[in-house]
Amino acid sequence: MIIRAARAEDAVAIRDIVNALVRDSLVTFTTVQKTSEQVRMDIAGAPGQYLVAEQAGKVVGHAHFGAFRGGPGYRHTAEHTIHLAPTVLGKGVGRALLVALEQVAAQAGIHVLVAAISGANSAGMRFHLAMGYSEVGRLPQVGFKDDQWLDMVLMQKILPQGSDLNPDSFVEEG
Repeated sequence: MIIRAARAEDAVAIRDIVNALVRDSLVTFTTVQKTSEQVRMDIAGAPGQYLVAEQAGKVVGHAHFGAFRGGPGYRHTAEHTIHLAPTVLGKGVGRALLVALEQVAAQAGIHVLVAAISGANSAGMRFHLAMGYSEVGRLPQVGFKDDQWLDMVLMQKILPQGSDLNPDSFVEEG
């Protein structure tokens, strides 16, 4: 397995993984499927922050992070997303992707990663717990899909960083 930066040509594979979850699960609250072009724009808009897992030349998962909230006070906090093809669930792909993403985030000056997980996604919550995330909040019935109200579970991890690391050194002035 290779973990690498996503490229524009990965957009179709990522789109297929995401759209299967949109269509067939409660993992995401959205019902709107993505186009390849939207995924290409997402990748282009997050240089270095969008990773894929590749096995035998095929993209089998992706992970990325972006702003948690607007404003300079949140510049060291990011929200992440991770999606896997069903064929690789439970095989270490998610773990490898998230470890790599956490390293990229820490190098970018991110102190806290947040996961907003559907309350119907118990596997996702167990995964994040196993990866060192803690549940820090639950928003009851904020999502609605397939004729049911869904909770959002917020989990977070404070990323390990060197003691001499100055997080403000990652902020570009200007």
